[in-house]
Amino acid sequence: MKSVNHHSRLTKTLVRSLAFFLVFLVSFSAFSQDIDEARQKEGKKLFKSLCASCHKLDKKLVGPALAGVEEKRTNEWLKAWIKNNAELRASGDKDAIAIFEEYKGSNMTAFPQLTDQNVDDILYYTTVGEINKPAVAGAEVAGDSQGDQAPKWLLYILAAAIVVAFLIIGGLLKTISELKGAPKTPGLMGQTAELWEGIKQNTFLKVLTVIFGALIAAYFLFGTLFKIGVDEGYQPIQPIAFSHKIHAGDNKIDCQYCHSSAKHSKTSGIPSVNVCMNCHKNISEVADDTKVVMDDHTLVKADLDKEIAKIYDAAGWDADKLEYTGNTKPVKWVRVHNLPDFAYFNHSQHVTVGGVACQKCHGPVEEMEEVYQHSPLTMGWCIDCHKATKVDLKGNEYYAKIHKELAEKYGVEQVTIAQLGGKECGKCHY
Repeated sequence: MKSVNHHSRLTKTLVRSLAFFLVFLVSFSAFSQDIDEARQKEGKKLFKSLCASCHKLDKKLVGPALAGVEEKRTNEWLKAWIKNNAELRASGDKDAIAIFEEYKGSNMTAFPQLTDQNVDDILYYTTVGEINKPAVAGAEVAGDSQGDQAPKWLLYILAAAIVVAFLIIGGLLKTISELKGAPKTPGLMGQTAELWEGIKQNTFLKVLTVIFGALIAAYFLFGTLFKIGVDEGYQPIQPIAFSHKIHAGDNKIDCQYCHSSAKHSKTSGIPSVNVCMNCHKNISEVADDTKVVMDDHTLVKADLDKEIAKIYDAAGWDADKLEYTGNTKPVKWVRVHNLPDFAYFNHSQHVTVGGVACQKCHGPVEEMEEVYQHSPLTMGWCIDCHKATKVDLKGNEYYAKIHKELAEKYGVEQVTIAQLGGKECGKCHY
Protein backbone atom coordinates (compact mmCIF):
# COMPACT_ATOMS: atom_id res chain seq x y z
CA MET A 1 0.00 0.00 0.00
CA LYS A 2 2.88 2.36 0.82
CA SER A 3 4.31 1.94 -2.63
CA VAL A 4 0.89 2.67 -4.13
CA ASN A 5 0.57 5.82 -2.00
CA HIS A 6 4.08 6.96 -2.96
CA HIS A 7 3.28 6.27 -6.59
CA SER A 8 0.04 8.23 -6.33
CA ARG A 9 1.83 11.15 -4.64
CA LEU A 10 4.53 11.13 -7.29
CA THR A 11 1.92 11.14 -10.03
CA LYS A 12 0.13 14.10 -8.47
CA THR A 13 3.40 16.00 -8.12
CA LEU A 14 4.29 15.37 -11.77
CA VAL A 15 0.81 16.43 -12.90
CA ARG A 16 0.99 19.64 -10.85
CA SER A 17 4.48 20.40 -12.17
CA LEU A 18 3.33 19.83 -15.72
CA ALA A 19 0.31 22.05 -15.15
CA PHE A 20 2.51 24.79 -13.66
CA PHE A 21 4.87 24.53 -16.64
CA LEU A 22 1.97 24.79 -19.10
CA VAL A 23 0.58 27.82 -17.24
CA PHE A 24 4.07 29.41 -17.39
CA LEU A 25 4.33 28.77 -21.12
CA VAL A 26 0.87 30.20 -21.74
CA SER A 27 1.68 33.26 -19.61
CA PHE A 28 5.01 33.77 -21.40
CA SER A 29 3.37 33.35 -24.78
CA ALA A 30 0.64 35.79 -23.81
CA PHE A 31 3.29 38.27 -22.63
CA SER A 32 5.24 37.98 -25.86
CA GLN A 33 2.08 38.46 -27.90
CA ASP A 34 0.98 41.45 -25.79
CA ILE A 35 4.04 43.55 -26.78
CA ASP A 36 2.85 46.87 -28.15
CA GLU A 37 4.90 47.13 -31.33
CA ALA A 38 3.89 50.75 -32.01
CA ARG A 39 4.96 51.80 -28.52
CA GLN A 40 8.17 49.77 -28.76
CA LYS A 41 8.95 51.39 -32.12
CA GLU A 42 8.38 54.90 -30.74
CA GLY A 43 10.49 54.16 -27.67
CA LYS A 44 13.29 52.74 -29.83
CA LYS A 45 13.22 55.84 -32.03
CA LEU A 46 13.56 58.15 -29.00
CA PHE A 47 16.23 55.94 -27.45
CA LYS A 48 18.33 55.91 -30.65
CA SER A 49 18.13 59.68 -31.09
CA LEU A 50 18.60 60.77 -27.46
CA CYS A 51 20.18 57.98 -25.44
CA ALA A 52 22.22 55.74 -27.77
CA SER A 53 25.30 58.00 -27.77
CA CYS A 54 25.89 57.18 -24.09
CA HIS A 55 23.85 54.05 -23.35
CA LYS A 56 23.25 50.56 -24.67
CA LEU A 57 20.68 48.03 -23.59
CA ASP A 58 22.99 45.09 -23.01
CA LYS A 59 26.30 46.58 -21.91
CA LYS A 60 27.95 49.63 -20.40
CA LEU A 61 29.01 52.46 -22.71
CA VAL A 62 29.54 55.98 -21.33
CA GLY A 63 26.68 55.29 -18.95
CA PRO A 64 25.25 52.05 -17.52
CA ALA A 65 23.32 49.41 -19.47
CA LEU A 66 19.62 50.26 -19.43
CA ALA A 67 17.95 46.90 -20.09
CA GLY A 68 15.41 46.27 -17.33
CA VAL A 69 16.10 49.60 -15.61
CA GLU A 70 12.46 49.80 -14.45
CA GLU A 71 13.10 46.81 -12.23
CA LYS A 72 15.79 48.78 -10.36
CA ARG A 73 14.11 52.19 -10.04
CA THR A 74 10.58 53.50 -9.74
CA ASN A 75 8.89 55.14 -12.67
CA GLU A 76 8.59 58.48 -10.85
CA TRP A 77 12.30 58.50 -9.95
CA LEU A 78 13.34 57.68 -13.52
CA LYS A 79 11.21 60.49 -14.93
CA ALA A 80 12.71 62.98 -12.49
CA TRP A 81 16.25 61.77 -13.28
CA ILE A 82 15.82 61.88 -17.06
CA LYS A 83 14.12 65.28 -17.18
CA ASN A 84 16.51 67.07 -14.79
CA ASN A 85 19.04 64.95 -12.90
CA ALA A 86 20.82 68.04 -11.50
CA GLU A 87 17.63 69.18 -9.82
CA LEU A 88 17.09 65.68 -8.43
CA ARG A 89 20.61 65.69 -6.93
CA ALA A 90 20.06 69.15 -5.48
CA SER A 91 16.99 67.84 -3.66
CA GLY A 92 19.30 65.51 -1.71
CA ASP A 93 18.24 62.25 -3.35
CA LYS A 94 20.81 59.67 -2.22
CA ASP A 95 20.51 57.44 -5.30
CA ALA A 96 21.01 60.38 -7.67
CA ILE A 97 24.07 61.56 -5.73
CA ALA A 98 25.51 58.01 -5.63
CA ILE A 99 25.22 57.61 -9.40
CA PHE A 100 26.80 61.03 -9.94
CA GLU A 101 29.75 60.07 -7.75
CA GLU A 102 30.05 56.59 -9.32
CA TYR A 103 30.59 58.15 -12.73
CA LYS A 104 33.14 60.67 -11.37
CA GLY A 105 30.93 63.73 -11.57
CA SER A 106 29.97 63.26 -15.21
CA ASN A 107 26.79 65.23 -15.87
CA MET A 108 24.05 63.47 -17.77
CA THR A 109 22.21 65.58 -20.35
CA ALA A 110 18.84 66.74 -19.07
CA PHE A 111 15.74 66.28 -21.24
CA PRO A 112 13.07 68.62 -19.84
CA GLN A 113 11.37 68.72 -23.24
CA LEU A 114 10.26 65.09 -22.93
CA THR A 115 6.70 64.40 -21.86
CA ASP A 116 5.77 61.66 -19.40
CA GLN A 117 4.54 59.60 -22.36
CA ASN A 118 7.89 60.01 -24.13
CA VAL A 119 9.76 58.78 -21.06
CA ASP A 120 7.34 55.87 -20.62
CA ASP A 121 7.90 54.86 -24.26
CA ILE A 122 11.69 54.90 -23.78
CA LEU A 123 11.40 52.85 -20.59
CA TYR A 124 9.04 50.45 -22.36
CA TYR A 125 11.72 49.88 -25.01
CA THR A 126 14.36 49.22 -22.34
CA THR A 127 12.03 46.61 -20.84
CA VAL A 128 10.91 44.70 -23.96
CA GLY A 129 14.05 45.31 -26.05
CA GLU A 130 14.18 44.29 -29.69
CA ILE A 131 11.35 42.35 -31.30
CA ASN A 132 12.68 39.31 -33.15
CA LYS A 133 10.20 38.56 -35.90
CA PRO A 134 10.18 35.06 -37.43
CA ALA A 135 11.57 34.68 -40.91
CA VAL A 136 9.02 34.77 -43.70
CA ALA A 137 8.49 31.34 -45.18
CA GLY A 138 7.92 32.76 -48.64
CA ALA A 139 11.39 34.24 -48.70
CA GLU A 140 12.95 30.84 -48.06
CA VAL A 141 10.88 29.29 -50.81
CA ALA A 142 11.92 32.02 -53.20
CA GLY A 143 15.54 31.42 -52.30
CA ASP A 144 15.20 27.70 -52.93
CA SER A 145 13.56 28.24 -56.30
CA GLN A 146 16.35 30.58 -57.30
CA GLY A 147 18.91 28.03 -56.20
CA ASP A 148 17.33 25.44 -58.50
CA GLN A 149 18.00 27.53 -61.60
CA ALA A 150 20.86 26.44 -63.84
CA PRO A 151 24.01 28.62 -63.79
CA LYS A 152 24.59 30.92 -66.76
CA TRP A 153 27.81 29.21 -67.87
CA LEU A 154 25.93 25.93 -68.27
CA LEU A 155 23.35 27.64 -70.49
CA TYR A 156 26.13 29.07 -72.65
CA ILE A 157 27.72 25.62 -73.03
CA LEU A 158 24.37 24.09 -74.03
CA ALA A 159 23.77 26.86 -76.60
CA ALA A 160 27.24 26.34 -78.10
CA ALA A 161 26.67 22.58 -78.22
CA ILE A 162 23.39 23.08 -80.07
CA VAL A 163 25.07 25.36 -82.64
CA VAL A 164 27.91 22.85 -83.18
CA ALA A 165 25.38 20.03 -83.53
CA PHE A 166 23.51 21.93 -86.26
CA LEU A 167 26.78 22.58 -88.12
CA ILE A 168 27.73 18.90 -87.96
CA ILE A 169 24.28 17.86 -89.17
CA GLY A 170 24.49 20.38 -92.03
CA GLY A 171 27.93 19.07 -93.03
CA LEU A 172 26.68 15.46 -92.98
CA LEU A 173 23.67 16.31 -95.11
CA LYS A 174 25.92 18.08 -97.63
CA THR A 175 28.31 15.11 -97.78
CA ILE A 176 25.40 12.71 -98.30
CA SER A 177 24.04 14.84 -101.13
CA GLU A 178 27.49 14.90 -102.82
CA LEU A 179 27.79 11.11 -102.51
CA LYS A 180 24.43 10.80 -104.22
CA GLY A 181 25.81 12.67 -107.25
CA ALA A 182 25.14 16.29 -106.49
CA PRO A 183 27.76 18.72 -107.95
CA LYS A 184 30.49 19.78 -105.50
CA THR A 185 30.51 23.43 -104.47
CA PRO A 186 33.64 25.21 -103.25
CA GLY A 187 31.89 26.49 -100.17
CA LEU A 188 33.54 28.81 -97.64
CA MET A 189 36.64 26.63 -97.26
CA GLY A 190 37.07 26.41 -101.03
CA GLN A 191 36.78 30.18 -101.48
CA THR A 192 39.26 30.81 -98.66
CA ALA A 193 41.77 28.43 -100.26
CA GLU A 194 41.43 30.18 -103.64
CA LEU A 195 41.95 33.60 -101.98
CA TRP A 196 45.06 32.35 -100.17
CA GLU A 197 46.54 31.03 -103.42
CA GLY A 198 45.97 34.41 -105.05
CA ILE A 199 47.71 36.23 -102.18
CA LYS A 200 50.72 33.91 -102.34
CA GLN A 201 51.17 34.65 -106.04
CA ASN A 202 50.84 38.49 -105.67
CA THR A 203 54.05 40.17 -104.41
CA PHE A 204 52.38 43.56 -103.79
CA LEU A 205 49.77 42.01 -101.53
CA LYS A 206 52.52 40.19 -99.59
CA VAL A 207 54.40 43.45 -98.93
CA LEU A 208 51.18 45.29 -98.02
CA THR A 209 50.18 42.52 -95.62
CA VAL A 210 53.59 42.57 -93.91
CA ILE A 211 53.49 46.37 -93.50
CA PHE A 212 49.94 46.27 -92.17
CA GLY A 213 50.84 43.48 -89.72
CA ALA A 214 53.91 45.39 -88.51
CA LEU A 215 51.83 48.53 -87.88
CA ILE A 216 49.21 46.54 -85.95
CA ALA A 217 51.93 44.87 -83.86
CA ALA A 218 53.61 48.23 -83.14
CA TYR A 219 50.26 49.75 -82.13
CA PHE A 220 49.53 47.03 -79.58
CA LEU A 221 53.15 46.93 -78.38
CA PHE A 222 53.40 50.66 -77.65
CA GLY A 223 49.87 50.72 -76.26
CA THR A 224 50.90 48.03 -73.79
CA LEU A 225 54.15 49.80 -72.89
CA PHE A 226 52.33 53.09 -72.20
CA LYS A 227 50.03 51.28 -69.74
CA ILE A 228 52.92 50.15 -67.54
CA GLY A 229 52.65 51.89 -64.19
CA VAL A 230 49.17 53.25 -64.94
CA ASP A 231 47.03 51.74 -62.19
CA GLU A 232 43.68 53.29 -63.01
CA GLY A 233 40.98 51.25 -61.27
CA TYR A 234 43.44 49.78 -58.73
CA GLN A 235 41.48 48.72 -55.64
CA PRO A 236 43.48 46.85 -52.99
CA ILE A 237 41.97 44.99 -50.04
CA GLN A 238 42.43 47.03 -46.86
CA PRO A 239 43.00 45.62 -43.34
CA ILE A 240 39.82 47.39 -42.13
CA ALA A 241 36.71 47.64 -44.28
CA PHE A 242 36.42 51.44 -44.15
CA SER A 243 33.50 52.76 -46.20
CA HIS A 244 34.00 56.27 -47.56
CA LYS A 245 30.36 56.15 -48.69
CA ILE A 246 29.18 55.92 -45.07
CA HIS A 247 31.65 58.44 -43.66
CA ALA A 248 32.08 61.04 -46.43
CA GLY A 249 28.75 60.37 -48.15
CA ASP A 250 26.03 59.53 -45.62
CA ASN A 251 27.58 61.32 -42.62
CA LYS A 252 29.01 64.27 -44.63
CA ILE A 253 32.44 64.13 -42.95
CA ASP A 254 34.78 66.55 -44.73
CA CYS A 255 37.80 64.97 -46.44
CA GLN A 256 40.20 67.23 -44.54
CA TYR A 257 38.86 66.13 -41.16
CA CYS A 258 40.74 62.86 -41.63
CA HIS A 259 43.32 63.99 -44.22
CA SER A 260 44.12 67.22 -42.38
CA SER A 261 47.60 67.78 -43.85
CA ALA A 262 46.34 68.11 -47.44
CA LYS A 263 45.79 71.87 -47.05
CA HIS A 264 49.28 72.72 -45.78
CA SER A 265 51.58 69.85 -46.80
CA LYS A 266 52.84 67.97 -49.83
CA THR A 267 50.97 64.83 -48.82
CA SER A 268 47.37 64.40 -47.67
CA GLY A 269 48.47 62.19 -44.77
CA ILE A 270 47.13 58.94 -43.35
CA PRO A 271 44.77 59.63 -40.42
CA SER A 272 45.93 58.16 -37.13
CA VAL A 273 43.67 55.74 -35.31
CA ASN A 274 43.12 58.46 -32.70
CA VAL A 275 41.18 60.41 -35.32
CA CYS A 276 38.91 57.37 -35.71
CA MET A 277 38.48 57.20 -31.93
CA ASN A 278 37.18 60.79 -31.86
CA CYS A 279 33.89 59.30 -33.03
CA HIS A 280 34.20 55.57 -32.44
CA LYS A 281 34.96 55.90 -28.75
CA ASN A 282 31.20 56.21 -28.42
CA ILE A 283 30.16 54.42 -31.62
CA SER A 284 30.96 50.76 -31.06
CA GLU A 285 28.41 49.37 -33.50
CA VAL A 286 26.58 50.39 -36.65
CA ALA A 287 22.86 50.73 -37.26
CA ASP A 288 20.88 47.53 -37.71
CA ASP A 289 20.19 48.08 -41.42
CA THR A 290 23.72 49.20 -42.40
CA LYS A 291 25.28 47.30 -45.29
CA VAL A 292 28.55 47.68 -47.20
CA VAL A 293 28.49 46.11 -50.66
CA MET A 294 31.93 44.90 -51.77
CA ASP A 295 32.81 43.44 -55.16
CA ASP A 296 32.27 39.81 -54.18
CA HIS A 297 30.38 39.97 -50.87
CA THR A 298 28.22 42.15 -48.65
CA LEU A 299 29.06 43.15 -45.07
CA VAL A 300 26.13 43.42 -42.66
CA LYS A 301 25.90 44.71 -39.08
CA ALA A 302 27.64 41.71 -37.45
CA ASP A 303 30.58 42.02 -39.87
CA LEU A 304 30.88 45.81 -39.57
CA ASP A 305 30.83 45.71 -35.77
CA LYS A 306 33.91 43.46 -35.97
CA GLU A 307 35.62 46.07 -38.18
CA ILE A 308 35.05 48.69 -35.46
CA ALA A 309 36.53 46.22 -32.97
CA LYS A 310 39.71 46.23 -35.11
CA ILE A 311 40.00 49.98 -34.50
CA TYR A 312 39.70 49.37 -30.75
CA ASP A 313 42.41 46.73 -30.97
CA ALA A 314 44.72 49.12 -32.83
CA ALA A 315 44.07 51.99 -30.41
CA GLY A 316 44.37 49.77 -27.33
CA TRP A 317 40.84 50.61 -26.21
CA ASP A 318 39.00 48.28 -23.80
CA ALA A 319 35.34 48.65 -24.77
CA ASP A 320 34.15 46.87 -21.61
CA LYS A 321 36.17 48.89 -19.08
CA LEU A 322 36.04 52.06 -21.22
CA GLU A 323 39.74 52.76 -20.82
CA TYR A 324 42.97 52.62 -22.83
CA THR A 325 45.27 49.67 -22.16
CA GLY A 326 48.38 51.16 -23.78
CA ASN A 327 48.77 48.15 -26.09
CA THR A 328 48.57 49.83 -29.49
CA LYS A 329 49.08 48.33 -32.93
CA PRO A 330 49.60 50.02 -36.31
CA VAL A 331 46.91 49.72 -38.97
CA LYS A 332 48.74 48.56 -42.09
CA TRP A 333 46.76 50.45 -44.74
CA VAL A 334 47.55 49.61 -48.38
CA ARG A 335 48.44 52.67 -50.45
CA VAL A 336 46.10 53.30 -53.40
CA HIS A 337 47.51 56.41 -55.13
CA ASN A 338 51.25 56.27 -55.69
CA LEU A 339 53.26 58.59 -57.97
CA PRO A 340 56.80 57.68 -59.10
CA ASP A 341 59.68 59.20 -57.16
CA PHE A 342 60.73 61.48 -60.02
CA ALA A 343 57.32 63.21 -60.08
CA TYR A 344 56.66 66.00 -57.54
CA PHE A 345 53.10 66.76 -56.51
CA ASN A 346 52.09 69.16 -53.74
CA HIS A 347 48.61 68.79 -52.24
CA SER A 348 48.62 72.22 -50.58
CA GLN A 349 49.39 73.96 -53.89
CA HIS A 350 46.30 72.40 -55.42
CA VAL A 351 43.92 72.27 -52.44
CA THR A 352 44.70 75.62 -50.74
CA VAL A 353 46.09 77.81 -53.52
CA GLY A 354 44.25 76.34 -56.48
CA GLY A 355 41.03 75.47 -54.63
CA VAL A 356 40.86 72.11 -56.40
CA ALA A 357 38.22 69.76 -54.98
CA CYS A 358 39.40 66.33 -53.86
CA GLN A 359 36.97 64.70 -56.30
CA LYS A 360 38.76 66.35 -59.24
CA CYS A 361 41.59 63.79 -58.96
CA HIS A 362 40.21 61.10 -56.67
CA GLY A 363 36.75 60.82 -58.17
CA PRO A 364 33.42 60.58 -56.27
CA VAL A 365 34.98 59.21 -53.07
CA GLU A 366 31.75 59.93 -51.18
CA GLU A 367 30.10 57.21 -53.29
CA MET A 368 32.84 54.57 -52.90
CA GLU A 369 32.48 51.68 -50.48
CA GLU A 370 36.09 50.75 -51.24
CA VAL A 371 38.40 53.47 -52.53
CA TYR A 372 40.02 52.84 -55.90
CA GLN A 373 42.26 54.89 -58.19
CA HIS A 374 39.78 56.87 -60.25
CA SER A 375 42.17 58.82 -62.51
CA PRO A 376 45.19 57.57 -64.53
CA LEU A 377 47.56 60.10 -62.84
CA THR A 378 49.75 60.18 -65.96
CA MET A 379 51.80 63.19 -67.12
CA GLY A 380 49.49 63.74 -70.09
CA TRP A 381 46.45 63.75 -67.78
CA CYS A 382 48.06 66.40 -65.55
CA ILE A 383 49.11 68.58 -68.50
CA ASP A 384 45.62 68.41 -70.03
CA CYS A 385 44.23 69.67 -66.73
CA HIS A 386 46.78 72.51 -66.62
CA LYS A 387 45.85 73.50 -70.18
CA ALA A 388 42.13 73.71 -69.33
CA THR A 389 42.28 75.26 -65.82
CA LYS A 390 42.14 79.05 -65.63
CA VAL A 391 44.21 80.94 -63.04
CA ASP A 392 42.03 82.27 -60.23
CA LEU A 393 43.26 85.77 -59.35
CA LYS A 394 40.70 86.47 -56.63
CA GLY A 395 42.60 87.60 -53.54
CA ASN A 396 45.91 86.78 -55.21
CA GLU A 397 47.73 90.08 -55.94
CA TYR A 398 51.03 88.29 -56.51
CA TYR A 399 49.91 87.06 -59.93
CA ALA A 400 48.09 90.24 -60.98
CA LYS A 401 50.98 91.89 -62.83
CA ILE A 402 52.41 88.76 -64.42
CA HIS A 403 48.90 87.65 -65.40
CA LYS A 404 48.30 90.94 -67.20
CA GLU A 405 51.55 90.61 -69.15
CA LEU A 406 50.87 86.96 -70.06
CA ALA A 407 47.27 87.76 -71.09
CA GLU A 408 48.57 90.39 -73.52
CA LYS A 409 51.24 87.97 -74.77
CA TYR A 410 48.82 85.14 -75.52
CA GLY A 411 45.91 87.39 -76.46
CA VAL A 412 43.50 85.95 -73.91
CA GLU A 413 41.41 87.38 -71.08
CA GLN A 414 42.32 84.73 -68.52
CA VAL A 415 45.58 82.80 -68.50
CA THR A 416 45.63 79.04 -67.94
CA ILE A 417 47.91 77.18 -65.54
CA ALA A 418 49.90 75.88 -68.52
CA GLN A 419 50.49 79.43 -69.82
CA LEU A 420 51.59 80.48 -66.34
CA GLY A 421 54.30 77.83 -66.35
CA GLY A 422 52.36 74.67 -65.63
CA LYS A 423 54.07 72.87 -68.52
CA GLU A 424 57.64 73.57 -67.45
CA CYS A 425 59.56 70.38 -66.77
CA GLY A 426 61.11 71.76 -63.57
CA LYS A 427 57.72 72.26 -61.96
CA CYS A 428 57.28 68.51 -61.47
CA HIS A 429 60.72 67.04 -62.26
CA TYR A 430 63.92 68.31 -60.61
